[in-house]
Amino acid sequence: MPTQTDSHATTDFREVLQPSPFQARINEQCLVQDWMSWNGYKTARVFDTLASEYFAVRSTCSVMDLTPMEKYRITGPDAQIFLNRLVTRDISTLKPQRVTYVIWCNDEGKVLDDGTIFHLSEGDYRLCSQHHQLDWLLISSLGFDVNIEQETHAIAALAIQGPTSCAVLTAAGIDGVDHLRPFDIGYRTLNGIDVMVSRTGFTGDLGYEVWADPDYALAVWDAIFLVKEQGLFDIRPIGLGALDMVRIEAGFIMPGDDFNTAETAVRADRDRSPYELGLAWLVNFKKPYFTGKKALLAESKKPTVRRLVRLSVEGNKSPTDAFLYDAKGGSRIGTIKSCVWSPILKMNVSLADVEFVKGKLPEQIWAEIYYQKELEWRATWAKCDVSAKPFWIHPRSSLTPPNRF
Repeated sequence: MPTQTDSHATTDFREVLQPSPFQARINEQCLVQDWMSWNGYKTARVFDTLASEYFAVRSTCSVMDLTPMEKYRITGPDAQIFLNRLVTRDISTLKPQRVTYVIWCNDEGKVLDDGTIFHLSEGDYRLCSQHHQLDWLLISSLGFDVNIEQETHAIAALAIQGPTSCAVLTAAGIDGVDHLRPFDIGYRTLNGIDVMVSRTGFTGDLGYEVWADPDYALAVWDAIFLVKEQGLFDIRPIGLGALDMVRIEAGFIMPGDDFNTAETAVRADRDRSPYELGLAWLVNFKKPYFTGKKALLAESKKPTVRRLVRLSVEGNKSPTDAFLYDAKGGSRIGTIKSCVWSPILKMNVSLADVEFVKGKLPEQIWAEIYYQKELEWRATWAKCDVSAKPFWIHPRSSLTPPNRF
């Protein structure tokens, strides 16, 4: 029978917002004191300026606290079989010290969440997700010989992202980072501290994530920022605001922003399947049964009804929450979900939920944009172009070894 433990559960509600193990340094560097809640943690939205943090990701090196991300340790004789039953992707071939992106659905084939599975060692996995998933994991694990532990508070994590991220980690004292391929895991030391380094990220750029015991969190932070103090590289902490900009450029979806999860949707037609999110490539019907397989198999044989697509929007007016229309028929066909003016691409890029016409995308899509100018609301129309590829995935994100600086 499944078991669940959480040695840190008694500390969850000691404060209105949970402090991160890095909080002392974050408080020092958050100049504008712009805070928000991320999974109950006190998290910076912006440290200094949004522009400087954005360009830290795209031009130099950025550091972001990942500790609030939901993390679950799944171990036991049936760990791999259980996870393969849970997610739509076949993870039976996922080797130790490798990471993969996954989604999981309910019985109706609607997405509950997306995340990453870290195969730490034989029979030992970590599942990272955007939202709380412990209840679903425990229910799904009935009959499996697995242990499920929520370790969100037990693991401190930093995302080190940007073109000089490998050089920064090397200068900080972590050896062998340049040998890690995308989605590799490496066990290293930093000034005598055991850390795990994964070549993963949410930016579409070169980047790594560093995982450590919370007791050594400040020492890890200081070792990284010492590189900046020595004048070797420019390093900036970033908040969720800059992360949202770069993840939209990279085409990464966010539950709660780009789609309603099956658990949170109130109306029957507001949840989404992998096909409706453009994630059909994550569904593998050749593997053994997984939750939602029957419903997804039936959906795969029908014409596409709707899909989350990448749209570039002409002009400089923000298409936030804009309605989308089919230019041919004049009917409303969708809504912009997430959007950002891309400083590096010099255009509006967005993720939009679009209805298909007879199984195909409309030939021309226009956005109806409302904007305010000197306290007066105005309306304009902007042509939209569908992008088959992410707006920004730089070649350096997969280059091994990365360029030296």
